[in-house]
Amino acid sequence: MEIAIHGHKIEVPAGLRATVEDKLARLDRFLDGLDRAEVRFSEERNPRIADREVCEVTVHGHGHVVRARAAAADPFGAIDLVMDKLEHRMERLKGRLLDRSHPRRHGSVHSEDRAEADEGDAGESDGSGVQARIVETKAFHIKPMTPEEAALQMQLVGHDFVFFTNSDTERPAVIYRRSDGNVGLIDAM
Repeated sequence: MEIAIHGHKIEVPAGLRATVEDKLARLDRFLDGLDRAEVRFSEERNPRIADREVCEVTVHGHGHVVRARAAAADPFGAIDLVMDKLEHRMERLKGRLLDRSHPRRHGSVHSEDRAEADEGDAGESDGSGVQARIVETKAFHIKPMTPEEAALQMQLVGHDFVFFTNSDTERPAVIYRRSDGNVGLIDAM
């Protein structure tokens, strides 16, 4: 696995780099053939925050992206916390992939079990009169996947939504986390 370790406005010592590489090598026990991992260390500048050292790890492999973020008082503690989160998410991914490869064992997911999109939230605004502006732009490859795969990807990355191409309809779609804890699907017409 290719590992890239970066520090945002901080220097990453050689001992910390060696620890990160050792811990990331253990992820191969969950899934073989992980392509690359990106590790980013940063420090919160607010002196009132006790857990100032932040570690973010993003792992790419098998067409999936698994991401975790944790903060602690020191960078070694942050890497330990983020590895616990990553191992939990990788275990979940491995279980889902095994369940998908053995559909007769657990039954199949029916399309009528999907949550419907909440139509009442579409036209709301915050009423402050402040015009929102774009502060960040990201570009990424959109691969075709089922809504169930997109929901799994949303959980693994830790985001509130995922934009994808629905392999059932071959149209753009969005899976999002609703305020009631369920998942919604928006399909383009």
